[in-house]
Amino acid sequence: MGRKKNVVITGGAGFLGSHLCDLLLSDGYKVFCVDNLITGSMKNIEHLKRERCFEFIKHDISKPITISGPLDFILHFASPASPIDYLMYPIQTLKVGSLGTHNSLGLAKCKKARFLLASTSEVYGDPLEHPQKETYWGHVNPIGPRGVYDEAKRFAEAITLAYHRYHKVDVRIVRIFNTYGPRMRIHDGRVVPNFIYQALRGQPLTVYGAGRQTRSFCHYYDLIEGIYRLLLSDHVGPVNIGNPSEFTILQFAKLVLKLSGSKSVIKYEPLPTDDPKRRKPDISLARRLLKWEPVVQLEEGLRETIAWFQEKGCLEK
Repeated sequence: MGRKKNVVITGGAGFLGSHLCDLLLSDGYKVFCVDNLITGSMKNIEHLKRERCFEFIKHDISKPITISGPLDFILHFASPASPIDYLMYPIQTLKVGSLGTHNSLGLAKCKKARFLLASTSEVYGDPLEHPQKETYWGHVNPIGPRGVYDEAKRFAEAITLAYHRYHKVDVRIVRIFNTYGPRMRIHDGRVVPNFIYQALRGQPLTVYGAGRQTRSFCHYYDLIEGIYRLLLSDHVGPVNIGNPSEFTILQFAKLVLKLSGSKSVIKYEPLPTDDPKRRKPDISLARRLLKWEPVVQLEEGLRETIAWFQEKGCLEK
């Protein structure tokens, strides 16, 4: 028998990173979880501490890193990913998207490992194309408050493809659309935990504008499966992974109220700066290349997520 394959996951103690740790460990990989815990949490990986093939490394990937021995895959998921986080940590967000991606690619080059970048639908900005295809270049305000995240990811994609073209590093890029599920932080500022928290505490649900802006919500299980298929595929360029079922924010707020049994009312606030008006992935490429499409229905996934927040006691102030 050959040796176990070794994988590094930066941001491995975060929401998506920790679920990737679970999946790859269950599939027989040795997992190195790298995280500086700015937005990640040891609670997300507590259940993995006794796993023989799991190793946690507390490290800021914006600084160079060395890991001894062979590496087969490097998955770069380190970054603040919610508006509250990247507005609180704007410089760190820019650094992890630039220096962190550079350092992760350098490690992949040194180890001759395949590199997968976690990019985002935010590279499309407030899109003028709908739904968004991978060929769309985006409509981003580079100097707006959200620009620290949007442009960090756009740079990360650019340097990833530069390493592929110049250094022949084997790379993959996933553009992730709105994802939800257990292990989200209840106060991270994204719409799913915001609405759940407000609904379960009987507080008004905060809807910005008239709530006509749209999002497409993908359950983490579907997303992780799509990412894994992309990692093992032969495709180099960006691939959208998300759920093409589109909901207005107002529709979504009403669904959370229904599923949680909450009597909360809806409160309308002014739209934030550069808030995207429509967001929906074109997943034709993922369907064709990866034979992937989401299977978890929004009501099913939301019920699970609401129950998780209640069970974990995540609703305290």
